[in-house]
Amino acid sequence: MIHALAIFNGYEREITVGNALTTSYFKCRSFGSGMRVFDEMMERNVVTWTAAISGLAQNEFYRESLKLFVEMYHSVVFPNCLTYLSALSACSGLQALKEGAQIHGVTWKLGIQSDLCIESALMDMYSKCGCIEDAWQIFESAEVLDEVSMTVILVGFAQNGFEEEAIKMFVKIVKVGNNIDPNMISAILGVFGTDISQGLGVQIHSLVIKRGFDSNVFVNNGLINMYSKCGELVESVKVFDWMTQKNQVSWNSIIAAFAHHGDGLKALQFYEEMRLQGVEPTDITFLSLLHACSHAGLLHKGMEFLESMEKAYGMRPRMEHYASIVDMLGRAGLLKEAKNFIEELPLKPDVLVWQALLGACSIYGDIDMGKYAADQLAHAAPDSPVPYISMANIYSSRGRWKERARTIKKMKDKGVTKETGTSWIEIEKKIHSFVVADQMHPQGDDVYDILLMLFGHMRDEGYVPDSVFISFYSNQDGTGRSVDYLNSSNSIVI
Repeated sequence: MIHALAIFNGYEREITVGNALTTSYFKCRSFGSGMRVFDEMMERNVVTWTAAISGLAQNEFYRESLKLFVEMYHSVVFPNCLTYLSALSACSGLQALKEGAQIHGVTWKLGIQSDLCIESALMDMYSKCGCIEDAWQIFESAEVLDEVSMTVILVGFAQNGFEEEAIKMFVKIVKVGNNIDPNMISAILGVFGTDISQGLGVQIHSLVIKRGFDSNVFVNNGLINMYSKCGELVESVKVFDWMTQKNQVSWNSIIAAFAHHGDGLKALQFYEEMRLQGVEPTDITFLSLLHACSHAGLLHKGMEFLESMEKAYGMRPRMEHYASIVDMLGRAGLLKEAKNFIEELPLKPDVLVWQALLGACSIYGDIDMGKYAADQLAHAAPDSPVPYISMANIYSSRGRWKERARTIKKMKDKGVTKETGTSWIEIEKKIHSFVVADQMHPQGDDVYDILLMLFGHMRDEGYVPDSVFISFYSNQDGTGRSVDYLNSSNSIVI
């Protein structure tokens, strides 16, 4: 209406009117209309270009945004700080390191690299591109830091696998008395996983309450996920029930919590409650629901969810959804049906799908189907050890040791290596880590003694080890402690 009124009164050629219309259309997510106004403008200034570049970047049209920035850069209009911020945002979205580094160089030439917003955008760009050292260098050299820049570097550490560094920095920020905002809390809650102390998570929850952030929906979503990752579903539910405001992420988080901890029926109950509250599910919701159905053996319900994604909600399933269906069919022992499902997919199957099928073959010891899935997976991910290790285990379960040995040799000949498995456990607020066949742990003797005692209890309760594996491992020529304990605990394999 306002656009029509501007045309009716002859204001459509006014540059300020065009700028306002472009900005308004993008804020209303009417991208086509926004670009149409931009393209039809006879005259453009820096505000015009920035409005379009920013609008595209904010709505995740990163490639188009960056292309428009390059076009502007070669025009007669010079970008300003806001323009560079939008261009860096586009580089972050695309993980375009080369273009982002070039923009960084331009900001140096212009002397605006130390602008607080520019520094935060640069840190975000380098972090998203996996260059956390470059992001840290900018952070260290910054003369002034605010909540945004500290949140950016915390998220950067977490996204690049430096969870411990993120935790240490957050603790330091709290101790020196720097301002903490809800965004920073949400960022640090996102780093919690298997190797992060739950005790620290509880302390952060206390800090949330003390600072009055417990009504912030994003912080509460982070708390739900944190407690879920620590296995404390009761606490996750307490946070969820306490929330006066819930969004789609809140519901997705609580559904995922129960789905990934094996309580599929509870996950479905929360989904039904979500629908009753009038909250629309997302593709993430359905991913958790399919996971829940897979572990609960609800085949028909899972297929109904997949079908309803497109028919009821107009969502196109992603490869993760298809992989969940394959996993669901495979867990039920329907390996042929899983293979047929893969062959009828509208997309080319990727690593996730083949891993799901191979995992099911491992459960049921199906050599022929397993070899088919392993060959497909090795082709899709030539550097992955999964197809070789899985097939070796399948051969072992059938007592076919020569094929197992050939499979392991083939993996080594191709230069494929397997990372050492590691486990963590928290005891009295201290994290203890263990690796497979650990001989270097300072409490190794005590650990193995306790394991032997537990194996004895398992035997007394009726546990019967797989004799097929025993016959192989008991006769191996090695001095590993696992073999000694295997023999002394009624052939229980460690």
